[in-house]
Amino acid sequence: MTAPLISLTWTDDVTGRQGFLVVDRLVRGVSSGGLRMRPGCTLAEVTGLARGMTMKEALHYDPESRYVPLGGAKGGIDCDPRDPAAYGLLVRYLRAVRPYVESCWTTGEDLGLTQDLVDRAAAEAGLVSTVQAVYPLLDDEAAARARLADAFAVEVDGIGLDELAGGCGVAESVLTALDRAGVPYRGTRVAVQGLGTMGGATARFLDRAGLSVVAVADVEGTIANPDGLDVEALLAARDGYGTVDRSALRPADHRLPGDAWSATDAEVLVPAAVSYAITPANQARIRARWIAEAANMPVLPEAEALLAARGVTVLPDVVVNSATNAWWWWTLFGDIGADADGAFAHVRRSMRALLTLTLDRAERDGTTPRAAAHAVVADRLPVLAARFGSYRH
Repeated sequence: MTAPLISLTWTDDVTGRQGFLVVDRLVRGVSSGGLRMRPGCTLAEVTGLARGMTMKEALHYDPESRYVPLGGAKGGIDCDPRDPAAYGLLVRYLRAVRPYVESCWTTGEDLGLTQDLVDRAAAEAGLVSTVQAVYPLLDDEAAARARLADAFAVEVDGIGLDELAGGCGVAESVLTALDRAGVPYRGTRVAVQGLGTMGGATARFLDRAGLSVVAVADVEGTIANPDGLDVEALLAARDGYGTVDRSALRPADHRLPGDAWSATDAEVLVPAAVSYAITPANQARIRARWIAEAANMPVLPEAEALLAARGVTVLPDVVVNSATNAWWWWTLFGDIGADADGAFAHVRRSMRALLTLTLDRAERDGTTPRAAAHAVVADRLPVLAARFGSYRH
């Protein structure tokens, strides 16, 4: 595995906290990857996430699309987003990495940050946009920027289209796996860790498809109901960090410890919060048949090997949660418009095709879906290099 192209550690002169930027690869001089903020964030974590972004971009390569995959990158800040000093730290970080955002790194919300917050801090840091590095690649910059702004203004039942696109992709990945196994949606139980942007949207789409969401977890613990939770009520009771107001719970809803979600009697687990959530130590608790990685890197490799030996299939993050990133570029480049129905249809078609390709490859090679996704990327990188020159530079 080659080293990343750019790897930076920044220390804030006000708080002493650190931030990181890793550009794994560039395509046509540009990379893509969100910015996260969480206590304990490390350079190693951001490096792994940047490599994952390279894979996500390559997996979505379609020579017939206007969207041309970019390189992979990621940013991270070691701070609790609830800390009163967090916003000032975010502004100073963006000011420090401004030359990279202006030239080669397109970014947006990730764990701990909302797009509105990132946009506000970026403006304060003197940036035109967090995706301005890609503007020179657009045929009509003004039209593209207007299209993306219009798409961000779209809401569906009170939730922004930008927040829903990624969860639509995760849900479609789960539904594809169920269809392949001949498992009906109704009666299939789901537990979701994290009810933020990705977890909340995934829970909504799976609930509306007929699955039963029987447990969700946030920073205050797990909420469970074996007969199914009222997903819409929980979404309406969230704060900006995805924490549910417990006064909205029904009498039959149970409050359990934070780690109880992983041991839920459910066919599908959706870790949609933090990285490294499923470890060799706690994987034995899992009774599910599928784990859909809505978060980035939630299952440690050693845990995944033990799960596979028990017949648990991990649907990998580089495929499952890639629709968030792809939706931005499909919209900006003009493959889809500022229309929810059209966006969801495009996400569903693309994710179903991509997961089917991955699972077919896994069956053919006798390997895991993650290894199959890596193999698909290995096939596509030379194609990208041949079309766009050096993939690294």
